[in-house]
Amino acid sequence: MLHREERYTSDMTGQQWEIIRPLLAPEREGPGRPPELDLRQVVNAIFYLDRTGCQWKNLPKDYPNHNSVYYYYGKWRDDGTWRRVNEALGQRERERQGRAAEPSAVIIDSQSVKTAEAGGVRGYDAGKKVKGRKRHIAVDTLGNLLAVVVHAADIQDRDGARLLLERLRAEVKSGIKLIWADGAYRGRLVDWVRENLDALLEIVPRPARGKGFEVLPRRWVVERTLGWLNRYRRLSKDYERLVESSESMVHIASIQTLIRRLA
Repeated sequence: MLHREERYTSDMTGQQWEIIRPLLAPEREGPGRPPELDLRQVVNAIFYLDRTGCQWKNLPKDYPNHNSVYYYYGKWRDDGTWRRVNEALGQRERERQGRAAEPSAVIIDSQSVKTAEAGGVRGYDAGKKVKGRKRHIAVDTLGNLLAVVVHAADIQDRDGARLLLERLRAEVKSGIKLIWADGAYRGRLVDWVRENLDALLEIVPRPARGKGFEVLPRRWVVERTLGWLNRYRRLSKDYERLVESSESMVHIASIQTLIRRLA
């Protein structure tokens, strides 16, 4: 099938599409399935929405119909395709950098964001004075996204980290042995990590004499990743009703970052 030239900055090149195409779940005939579509343009439309923050119904008309695009987005959200694509690309990038496909050390952090009017779970983060949700992420030492969990903002970092690390344990088959985190994660979580993950949680403290911004060992890697995610306007707030959709939008942003490095 012929493709129009990349019309938007978020559109994939032909080389990028060839990287991601084999990773998408094959389609099967079934009730409710939309007519046959150009899947490259479906993915381009989803990338455009994640990058620009537009509403589904306001996708440019040269993409497939927004209802059909959302069908594929929701299908790939529910069957775990976005997570698996991000995982496969992250492993490929690690190997390109001369690393083992799966890491043994990670860095974790959270980001509180306001929610929009879509509804769904939310809470109030008293420390950051944000009513909404938290994104808890784990990255490898290159900054590649390994796992994300989205939950109400009133859940403390230590408790949110358990949700994240339990998911990470299921997704990183080689096993994580070392986890770096900031002072918000100190206390009982250190013991929980040792007892449940057979790993070491190392707290990277901010120097007592420090004032203003400082680059902290290891911590800067996850902070840089959060900065990359902030480039995607769909993530400027949490616009999703389902936390599963919120997590998928983070995976999609990571996928866009990875294919640009790999192509």
